[in-house]
Amino acid sequence: MDGLEVDSCERCPALCESRSRIVNGDGPDDAELLFVGEGPGENEDETGEPFIGRSGTVLDDALRDAGLGREDIRITNCVRCHPPDNRDPHTDELANCREFLEQEIATVGPELVVTLGKVPTEHLLGRDARVTEEAGSIEEARIDGTPQRVLVCVHPAATLYDASQKETFTETIATAAGVIGAGEGDGQSRLGGF
Repeated sequence: MDGLEVDSCERCPALCESRSRIVNGDGPDDAELLFVGEGPGENEDETGEPFIGRSGTVLDDALRDAGLGREDIRITNCVRCHPPDNRDPHTDELANCREFLEQEIATVGPELVVTLGKVPTEHLLGRDARVTEEAGSIEEARIDGTPQRVLVCVHPAATLYDASQKETFTETIATAAGVIGAGEGDGQSRLGGF
């Protein structure tokens, strides 16, 4: 890993075979909010950018509603390669990529890490999680031995197949924005003057 970028990796044969490219995190290297998903999907694998497509649009809309833009946050994944058939990453794959994620978190030094869905929540908290029930809660986790505040959030895709999750999702994103003081006083600068 060079800085925040993984240029090459062959640790997970199945992921290496299914990927087109390694999808690194995106956003400021000093962001106060770091969002963590499980792994790149097909769209992300094609473009090399995390959280695009329908889930990315849902996230972008919630960020905007909370007074933030994509340029204000950093977003990454637990694994950086597209799992075959869009399956969840396996335990060994998560473990193989863990040092990259830990280094990214340490380098960025966010005020808050926001987990998007069950896989990153369980991976970072080190326990089973009921994300729909725990969404909006902030916990302290130890990431590579360092205390880190983690906000549990449902995955943006959950709002696409279960409309009842939309309010939970948008409220959790608003909580994240509130933690860093987004939209307080200088909201116009965050919205580009509009």
